[in-house]
Amino acid sequence: MKFDKNTIIGFSLLAVLFIAFFWINSRDQKAYQAKQLKENARLDSIAKIQQPKIDPVVAKIDSAKADSANRISKAGDFQGAINGGEKLTVVESDLLKITFTNKGGRPKFVELKKFKTGDSNLVKLAGTDYDKLTYTINTAEGKVDEVTNFYFNDPLQTKNADGSTTISFALQSSDTTGGTSIKHQYVIKKDDYMIDFNVEMVGANKLLTGGVMNLNWNYKAVAQESDFTYDQTNTQIGFVMDDEFDYYNIAKRSDKTFDKPVKWLAVRQRFFNTIVVARNNFSGGKMEWTMPTDSQKTVVQFQANMKLKVEGQSTATIPLSIYYGPADYKLLQKYDMNMGKLINLGQGFYAFVRPLNKFLVIPIFNFFKDNIASLGLVIALLTLVIRLLISPLTYSSYLSGAKMKALRPEIAKLKAKHGDDQQAMSMDQMKLFREAGVNPLGGCIPALLQIPIFFALFSFFNSSVALRGADFLWANDLSVYDDLIKFGVNIPLLGEHLSIFNLTATITSFLISWYSMSMTPDQSNPVLKYMPYIFPVFLLFFFNKLPAALTWYYTVSNLVTLLIQMVIQKYIIDHDKILAKIDENRKKPKTKSKWQERMEQMQEQQKKMKEGQKKIKR
Repeated sequence: MKFDKNTIIGFSLLAVLFIAFFWINSRDQKAYQAKQLKENARLDSIAKIQQPKIDPVVAKIDSAKADSANRISKAGDFQGAINGGEKLTVVESDLLKITFTNKGGRPKFVELKKFKTGDSNLVKLAGTDYDKLTYTINTAEGKVDEVTNFYFNDPLQTKNADGSTTISFALQSSDTTGGTSIKHQYVIKKDDYMIDFNVEMVGANKLLTGGVMNLNWNYKAVAQESDFTYDQTNTQIGFVMDDEFDYYNIAKRSDKTFDKPVKWLAVRQRFFNTIVVARNNFSGGKMEWTMPTDSQKTVVQFQANMKLKVEGQSTATIPLSIYYGPADYKLLQKYDMNMGKLINLGQGFYAFVRPLNKFLVIPIFNFFKDNIASLGLVIALLTLVIRLLISPLTYSSYLSGAKMKALRPEIAKLKAKHGDDQQAMSMDQMKLFREAGVNPLGGCIPALLQIPIFFALFSFFNSSVALRGADFLWANDLSVYDDLIKFGVNIPLLGEHLSIFNLTATITSFLISWYSMSMTPDQSNPVLKYMPYIFPVFLLFFFNKLPAALTWYYTVSNLVTLLIQMVIQKYIIDHDKILAKIDENRKKPKTKSKWQERMEQMQEQQKKMKEGQKKIKR
């Protein structure tokens, strides 16, 4: 098709007309819609004006009536238990003070008699309106409700021969043809944080659908420590699934679905645990949690829906247990069921230090703690014992340092000989070490072997509930940093305070670095020369928010190290004998290790390459 001028003009005008049409039509539609909105708003206003005024009080009463009617409907055969007054019953043991409520026949809150908060009140667990352990039941055909919505009968208490107390709550249906009932029985032992909780059902095949109890556990972990952030960092969700323990840090994950048998679930704060145990195992379920930001400082808000298989018989007992108590390794370990692993004695990447804590640190610490009142002194004695145990490594390290010091004059001659030729200097220095029988890494290896001990103690002091509230010198609580020096402003990397124990740990670390450098050959490399002094400065910032127990341990350890180092260097190591031994080693025939041969070959190749480059430049 051939387009002439008129055709093009015609198409252009047609296009303009289409565009104008759509624009005008769109504008009219928008105007119409706006008009309709105004009209609708006007009609709504008239309708509201014409509506009869409702008294807020009447509306509230009507809402309450509707809610009451709904509750009555859901209650089914248990309508007689939906109305009543809440009655509280307190049961005490040597360790626990438990306040039970007849609404739901459950613990309303639990207080730990051996532990107090910062305001001198007893530590309270599961004490918010959110907290409950409940399950759903069939109240009638086609109707379900939560058991915590019903008022149980007044409890029956029995004092047992072994000193324990049994308290029972009963809930009876009004069905006279095939009566169903529920009984909640709690056994509080005299000297135990674990409570037995047995659910006994008559007509379980009617109360539960498919022979499965859906147990719902809501738990809000409220801050118990002065350092909320540190408490939250050390809070975990733990469980045993298929006989294997696992855990999640609350900030790294928010849910978990179970497809295998589960023995128990736990919310572990830094120093306190709440654990729900199914003695016959949960068959599956799901748990989830959040870290809400609220004025009450909730560490974590947890919810779990777990399934318990109940055989189809009419009468059934579901055995459970609940632990409300401290995060104490010794206490949890006695229950078996892998509960001891809930305590962080070394987890994840640092799991290799857990045996050190189990078989070395904890036994020594507990021995001194049982015989000495001051935990500050206990930590000091623990430090001395550990340093005594690693003294052979310490001696080996200092002996290596003494040998290096004896070679100082000869190393100085090599430096004068080679000047800036670092490669030639390195080759001759290795030759000197080999002839003298000196291992330049001899002082480093023992120090590296002490690192696992530090990580073990780092985990232990973070998790030891015995340190909570223990005062020593100027520290009011060894489980947190001492903040005697307060700045009033937030200093980057340091915070709003300066820990004095952190300061003493830093100063003593600096003294060790200074003394060690004075005993080793001068370093021509400025990085290696000043590196030992950088580490103490790093500690000043890194340790400032750590528990005072850890910085006190580090201070004592540094003082012991410095003292031992000075004694060994001045009174134990005979420098004349070392020189004689070096001369004797030089006379012996030398055999090179494969590593030494490879190093010398590499250095020789680098030397030749350097010489070749110099020739090319010339």
